[in-house]
Amino acid sequence: MAKPQAGQPQSVLPWRWMGERGLRVETGAATLDRYAQLVSQDFAEFEDIIPADGSILLILKPGAPPPAKLAGLLAARPPRLPERAGRMHVLPLRVSEDVSPDLAVCAARAGLDARTFVRQFAAIEFTVAFLGFQPGFPYLAGLPGHWAMPRRATPRVRVPAGSVALGGGYAGVYPMAGPGGWHVVGQTDAKLFDPARAQPALLAAGDRVRFEVQS
Repeated sequence: MAKPQAGQPQSVLPWRWMGERGLRVETGAATLDRYAQLVSQDFAEFEDIIPADGSILLILKPGAPPPAKLAGLLAARPPRLPERAGRMHVLPLRVSEDVSPDLAVCAARAGLDARTFVRQFAAIEFTVAFLGFQPGFPYLAGLPGHWAMPRRATPRVRVPAGSVALGGGYAGVYPMAGPGGWHVVGQTDAKLFDPARAQPALLAAGDRVRFEVQS
């Protein structure tokens, strides 16, 4: 199935071309289910399969066409993942005035005092929705809806590596120091990205994460 020529309608296809080799598939809330399904097919035509927020980007190998069975596969609802699919990671979490500059703001938004907020945050079993922003940066789904935090009005020039933060409806962890506009509530010593490891990113889409507060 070749890429449509300019002016040719694409509405019949369950994807949108992104450049010469990218196929963007809208997935909505079923992103992880669809991602697991596509990865399990072991398509020889794809160079990479990248989940994002409500979509997946399929990158074709140079010269490869979309797989013949892809359109039919995407037309059907993907199988549901088991509730406890993915690897489980327990990350240490430090909370203090020095490493939790936005804790009070986040707790107030949730209608809680800081101590209760931390206790409830540590009780959440998050799911890695996708990676992005920095190498190995996890977007962690699982926050209560009313905990969602808008980005800071003024982003910080430097957020320390290991900072655990809230942004929108996600929690996340900064693998390395750099600028950032999320609200920082703590810090972990876990190394989220190490290029010397066989798998540089500690976490992968579909993994589960829980934070354990260090005394």
